[in-house]
This record gives sequence, C-alpha cells and structure tokens, in this order.
Amino acid sequence: MSQMIREEHYDTIVVGAGASGIGAALGAARNGARTLLVDAGPGVGGELVSGINLLGMWSSNGERIVGGVGRDLLEECDRIGGYVGRLSDFRPIYYEAFDPEYMKFAITRLLARAGVELRLYTFAGEVVRDGGRVKGLLLINKQGKTLVRAKTFIDCSGDADLAIAAGAAHEAGDPATGAFQSITMVFRMIGVDTARLLDFMREQPENFAISEQAFSAIALPREEAIAGLHKQGQPKVTLSAQGPLLSKAIDDGEMFETSIVAFAPVSALRREVSVNSTKISNVDATDTRRMSDSYTELLDQALTCVRFMKARVPGFEGAEFSGLAPRIGIRETRRVIGETVLTGDDVRSARKRDESIAKGGHPIDVWVPGRGVHWEIIEGGGSYDIPFGCLIPKGLENVLVAGRCLSSSREGQSSARVMGTCLAMGQAAGTAAALTADSASGNVNFNELPVQRLRQRLADQGAIV
Repeated sequence: MSQMIREEHYDTIVVGAGASGIGAALGAARNGARTLLVDAGPGVGGELVSGINLLGMWSSNGERIVGGVGRDLLEECDRIGGYVGRLSDFRPIYYEAFDPEYMKFAITRLLARAGVELRLYTFAGEVVRDGGRVKGLLLINKQGKTLVRAKTFIDCSGDADLAIAAGAAHEAGDPATGAFQSITMVFRMIGVDTARLLDFMREQPENFAISEQAFSAIALPREEAIAGLHKQGQPKVTLSAQGPLLSKAIDDGEMFETSIVAFAPVSALRREVSVNSTKISNVDATDTRRMSDSYTELLDQALTCVRFMKARVPGFEGAEFSGLAPRIGIRETRRVIGETVLTGDDVRSARKRDESIAKGGHPIDVWVPGRGVHWEIIEGGGSYDIPFGCLIPKGLENVLVAGRCLSSSREGQSSARVMGTCLAMGQAAGTAAALTADSASGNVNFNELPVQRLRQRLADQGAIV
C-alpha cells in the first residue's frame, strides 16, 4: 500500500448501515468491541427510514419473535414521539408502524450511546486478505484512502460486497432463470382521510387484499377481517390488482403493472401514509447503470400512482405527495454460500434448530413480475430458526454476513429479508464478533465460536433465539 494511505485499527468493522448493519454495530459495541460502521450514503437506516412499516417482529400467529435491538429502536422511537403502534392487516401479518423521520433520530441516538464510530459518505473498496482471513479494508472518501484493520468484519451491504471481494462463493437471484425480485421506490402521501378510506374498504372489500387464500390455514373469516380492519382505525390496508378498481386502472393505462398499492401509517398528526406500489422486475441491482435508469422510471411510476389515488381512491381526494424514500428498495441480489443454507422448506415447516441465533416469521414472499404474488405461510403461522452457520461464508474465517445476503435459497431469503429479521441477524453477528474480540492471537475463526455461548449472551440482552 502507498505510504500516503492512513491506517486505523478497530475490533469490528461493519459495512452497510441498513437494518442488519445497525443491529450488528449495536450488538458489537454494546458488548465491548471498538466498532466502525461504514456506509456509502449520507445517513443510516436503510429501509427503516423509507416509510414502510417494520415487518418480521411478530409471526403470523402473533408470537413476538424479535426483541433486543429491534425492540430498543421502537422504544426509543416511542420516547421521542414517533411510534404509531403494532398493527395487523388481518391477512394476518403484524407490523410495527412508526414515523421514519423520528426513526432517524432513534437510530443515531442508540448508535451514539453504544459508542459506535460512524463513517458516512465512505465507500468500502479493496479487501486485504490472507487466505480465508480478511486483514483490512480500504475505505475511500473525500479525505482520500484509509486502510482500516480489524479482527472481525461483518458484511451488511445487502449485496455481499465485502464477502465476495474476500473470495466467498455466492449465487444471485434465481439461479435457474436469472430472475430477480422487483425493486421499488416507496413514497408518502399527506392529508389522507383515514375514515373515508376505511369506509371504502368496508363497502367495497373486493378491491382489497383481505384474509387471502395464501393464509387460509390461519386467516380470519373475511367479514371478521373487514370488521377488524375498520375497528383498528388505521390506514393499514392494501389495494389488490386482483380487485376491479386497480385491475381496470392497469388495463386502461391509468396505472402501471403492479400487484398492490399498500398503505402504511407513518404519522397520525400529519395524516400521512407511505405507499408501496412501484415495481420494476428482473433488475440486477448490482448493475449501477441499470439501477440509475430505473430511478427515473420508478419516480414516474410514483407520480402515476399519486394521480390514480387522488382520482380513484376515496380518502385521497385531498391528499398530496409528501416525499420519497432515500433510496430504491432492493429485495434481492446476491446471497453467499455459507456453512448452513436456509431453505424454503425450513421456512414452510417452521424448522427449529439447536444452533439458532435469530427467528424469522414472515411468509415466503417472492415479488414476481406483473399482477401476481407468490406467498406461502409458515406452518401454523409460526416461526423458524436461523442457524449461526447461515451467517458464516464458506472459506472465510473472520467474516460474517447479516441481512438479505445471508446463506439461503431464494425462497428462504424471500422470508428472511424483512427488516425485523435483519435486525436480529445483525445483532447476532455483532455479538459474535464481540465475543471473539479478546482473542489474544487475533486469529478469529467464527466456526470455532461456541454457539451456545452466543445464544446465551443474546438471550441475556433481550434477543429472542
């Protein structure tokens, strides 16, 4: 390396400040590791600050499956006035609703209290390695280049950038077809008349996704679900492309091809909701040229959807566009091949593992092109276990992954990719890194970490394993 390159030393370096990265940084720092959190963007939070509600904290049958850092974030958000509440869409899925603007404060407060060192506007470049061990990472920003060294590294990039650069094997999208789940730009609308929207849902439920067949094993009777949604009193409802209103709008060219228009409350005071509807399928989100082109198309779709809602959806007549998510929402790119692989069958069967370090409870949820959906519930609406081996890339000793690039099949990833599960995986990875930080030789090997020791530490700190 050039002598002009600065050098810094840490116990743990986390790349990516989305949900999994926040969980990892807090897990490491709270357990005594000197921790650096790196992100190329101007802020932290990822999808946590996009406007969509937090999925994965509860199973479909109402079991709490994520505690620890995930619960801490919601409690901090509540303390500063940004928590909306635990809601259901009665299909059933449970959500944690909050104001994304307040969530920004909650995240940065928790990171600061834990002593996490934050490096924004910074790209993680070249990996310095020796066989299966990463020795350092070259960071690039306006100050130039800095070589950061650490005993352990956690890849929360979503795309497995660090792990792959270090030599980890991986697969991307659907290995058989090359397909990728749809990308999305979440946006917000202010001034929504919730009562009118819910009355419309009760009067014309055929337009909404309510108590769907995909949840037939645990869903409420349709009339009971409609009554429950109305009584809940929150704009947590979803227009379905299987219904006449949205289907006709797509046929007539008034709306783009999509499967849903999903509303989620973010502020009762502002009468504001987020909208999850925009959709471009089969984009490899690691292709920066294609993603840059998609940005314009997604924004055009957002404006199209705003016009449609104001013209056709009761409750939105006087509403106005109020903002975009900070970045394009990406559901799927690359997955490492790890010591253990989370499969679709593991998810469906609610499989339990002795080496579990986190739980997942979201259905198999593959966003496919067009108006269709691919959802499959977990047996009994329960939860499955994520083993520690899903975070350990094969062939690497001191690197973990967490988040949507975990070692999994495509179906397994489609469930585990949601934010609550990512927070839990991140906390487990960070805690594991801290438990190895006192290694005298510095030669950490995560395969040698006693998983029961990690599970106990996580449980002691409020995580659910």
